[in-house]
Amino acid sequence: MKKIIFLISVLLAIGCSNSGGNEKTMIVQGNVEGLKKGTIFLQQFDGEKLVNIDSVEAKGSGEFTFKKEILSPEIFYIFLDLGKKQDQTFGDRLAFFGEPTTITINSKHELFDIHAKIEGSESQKLWEEYSKNIRKFNIRNLELLEIQLKSIKEGYQPKADSLAKIIEKNQLRRHLYALNFAITHGDSHVAPYIVLTDVPDTNVKYLDSVYNSLTPEITAAKYGKELKEYINKVKEKNQ
Repeated sequence: MKKIIFLISVLLAIGCSNSGGNEKTMIVQGNVEGLKKGTIFLQQFDGEKLVNIDSVEAKGSGEFTFKKEILSPEIFYIFLDLGKKQDQTFGDRLAFFGEPTTITINSKHELFDIHAKIEGSESQKLWEEYSKNIRKFNIRNLELLEIQLKSIKEGYQPKADSLAKIIEKNQLRRHLYALNFAITHGDSHVAPYIVLTDVPDTNVKYLDSVYNSLTPEITAAKYGKELKEYINKVKEKNQ
């Protein structure tokens, strides 16, 4: 009898210790400094559009906490609905890589997406590293385009043609950087996401190279499956 009671006690203790959290639960918490009024939304892309998952009314405070069950890391959004017109919401939506862990997002009311600091997501760290370097290519491209347009306006066509070639090379370098980053980080959910959103027009041979670099865990997850489906569609179209 004592042994039975002891066994029941052990099982109850184990049950209690496991009830503290679910390893598939994502907790998103944080604060929007200066936000006194409005609605903070947690959003997700359903394949066609952004949908609201949960929301918190800001009543004198910009603090928020959301919980969401997720199967694998993916992109989510925090959106500040401040009652603006749709064409005036620039900077009010922040994309982040969600994971089944606790993620902390702190930012400011003005230019919410630019001032945001995100902690707790390993996928987010990698995505930020990628985005930082891609931004350099984008800025360089804009600079070259500005010079090219000025050359055309001033009638320096040979210079404009030369700049067109430089712009093309810069875009190619950006493309290759994205592919190489994905291939060298095949153990991250960021890898297939980069290909799907940033370089989907890549030759199918290179799409296969990225997919083959992914670990089994990634190929079995959301973006790994989507990349495989996309590759199959491209191959069918090319037949």
